[in-house]
Amino acid sequence: MPRPLHSPYPPDLPDPADEPPLEVNVDELVDVVATDRDWAGVRALRFSAQRAQLNRCRLTGAELAEAMLRDVTFDECRVDLVGLRHARLERVVFRDCRMAECDLYGATLTDVLFERCELRDATLSSTRLQHVELRGCDLTGLRGAEALRGARMPWTDVLENAALFATVLGIEIVD
Repeated sequence: MPRPLHSPYPPDLPDPADEPPLEVNVDELVDVVATDRDWAGVRALRFSAQRAQLNRCRLTGAELAEAMLRDVTFDECRVDLVGLRHARLERVVFRDCRMAECDLYGATLTDVLFERCELRDATLSSTRLQHVELRGCDLTGLRGAEALRGARMPWTDVLENAALFATVLGIEIVD
């Protein structure tokens, strides 16, 4: 029986009695909770985030190639058109995120959960997955779907995406 996914470790936040938190910048994502930030179009190659939680943040069009994301949770974020080529994601959760045309080409994903995410026209070509789970995601037009080999999905999601999987296998669908 496959082991369950490892959940991200939460941010190690300062004691509330300490000083109030400083403004969170995209290049300082260690032990932070960021809410309602707009980082659309930011360019941060080899970006790193650790023990971070992003809530309702907008990263549309951000270029984060070769990023290292460890113990990060994205809740209700816009991660559409984001470039995560050759990135490493470990213990990352994407929940209720818009990820249309997100580019994960050549990325390595370990213990990653996509829950109720829109991955329309996203790219997974040459992506390496280990302990990855997709639940209730829209995979319409997904490029590189063969990289999903070994991923976990509920049976209803497999059935919903049967046409995508048939296309990857070269199965001709007839009436």
